[in-house]
Amino acid sequence: MQNNVLILDFGSQYTQLIARRVRELNIFCEIKPYNKVPEDMSSYKAVILSGSPFSVRSEDAPHPDLSKIKGKIPLLGVCYGAQYLAHFNGGKVEPSNTREYGRARLTNIKSDEPFFYGIIGGSQVWMSHSDTIQDLPENAVVLANTADVKNAAYRIDGEDTYAIQFHPEVYHTSQGKIILQNFLVHIAGLEQTWTPDAFVETTVSQLREKVGTDKVILGLSGGVDSTVAAVLLHKAIGKNLHCIFVNNGLLRKNEFQEVLDQYEDMGLNVKGVDASARFLDALAGESDPEGKRKIIGKVFIDVFDDEAHLVKDAKWLAQGTIYPDVIESVSVTGGPSATIKSHHNVGGLPDFMKLKVVEPLKMLFKDEVRRVGASMKISGDRLGRHPFPGPGLAIRILGDITREKVAILQEVDAIFIDGLREWGLYDKVWQAGAMLLPVNSVGVMGDERTYEKCVALRAVESTDGMTADWVDLPYEFLQKTSNEIINKVPGVNRVVYDISSKPPATIEWE
Repeated sequence: MQNNVLILDFGSQYTQLIARRVRELNIFCEIKPYNKVPEDMSSYKAVILSGSPFSVRSEDAPHPDLSKIKGKIPLLGVCYGAQYLAHFNGGKVEPSNTREYGRARLTNIKSDEPFFYGIIGGSQVWMSHSDTIQDLPENAVVLANTADVKNAAYRIDGEDTYAIQFHPEVYHTSQGKIILQNFLVHIAGLEQTWTPDAFVETTVSQLREKVGTDKVILGLSGGVDSTVAAVLLHKAIGKNLHCIFVNNGLLRKNEFQEVLDQYEDMGLNVKGVDASARFLDALAGESDPEGKRKIIGKVFIDVFDDEAHLVKDAKWLAQGTIYPDVIESVSVTGGPSATIKSHHNVGGLPDFMKLKVVEPLKMLFKDEVRRVGASMKISGDRLGRHPFPGPGLAIRILGDITREKVAILQEVDAIFIDGLREWGLYDKVWQAGAMLLPVNSVGVMGDERTYEKCVALRAVESTDGMTADWVDLPYEFLQKTSNEIINKVPGVNRVVYDISSKPPATIEWE
């Protein structure tokens, strides 16, 4: 791919947001750790250096090899990237005397420069740094200031090297998208041709070339990612795609048959496998969240392997892995990143499964997957389906798993999700679900004392699950939903609503 942007990650919380903004301009980009610059740079027409929690003045500051990039390929340094380009090229970076965090206004903009075409004086930007560039390199030209930052933007004379001490990728930088477009389109000369239709055309062609007439097995989950992956593969290889939808006993109420019916209506070659007893028996007595995930992952592999052997001459396993799952993030401490939770679809296959892996969506963000699906005319109901965790209700039942607990939570979840649809709230929520807590509380029902389960409802708004805010659902809706759950679901006498955002809380409770 010759129309490509490389983003070097220095551990910034905004790195993925840079990538998303570039993709919104219909330009393809990839994220790589700062210390893994590709040997072959011929496919990249521009490079962006991300921000970082580090200081360029510290001994352990990230220090990339830019010998193949600076002065040879259009380069944009953002925040840490800007300070890095100054500090290691004859400029001076020092601790800031004033607080440089939050909103600021650009002044003295050189609007005749291609980098700032269309940017007006006083344009709002977002600052987030404790160091500042006091002196620029000798061959640098300042392009803009703010009230507290004299070198808010600059370029290197004789090179297509630009640098800014603010973040164009965040919402608070009002004209950030224009700035990125100026750099990528007007300076680097990238074409804005990376569209959902173009992705489908290219990917289908690549899949045909890669897979040929081989048979491919795909584990469907009912979710957006596996559905879009299945349709892409179906377009490429037709009936040589064999889809398997496993009921692990932890799906939503009636979901197994409903999803099977929908897939068959789409013309997919799909087989349903009810392995619920096998999963629930294996989970008996396990309370640890990671333990539950590992058990579910292992049993899924076993079930899937059994079914795969029934597909004669299958050579490939397809997965709906998406980009956030495979980005190699840079740890803030420089050491291994902490595991928040294990992903059941990332990390390869056990040795006994002699299948090659194909992942048609592995370079897409979640919202891009939906746009690709829409371009292939997948129904809005399917594409608008809320994300649902691979381990299903197992990580929404805190503590050990029993058939009784699963049945209770399925009923609670159905009332909540059906209610969101009836009230016209479902599409305003990114993800919603109910959690069964390992807590019994005192209640009074029909003049009798009860000591029954508590459930928590959770609804969040997000773009890709990296961050999320709780949704302020109407009190009337919450009141009706709570009453219906308590009246219709035996064993539950208390309902609470989770108003935690991510971070610090995760979307799921386990």
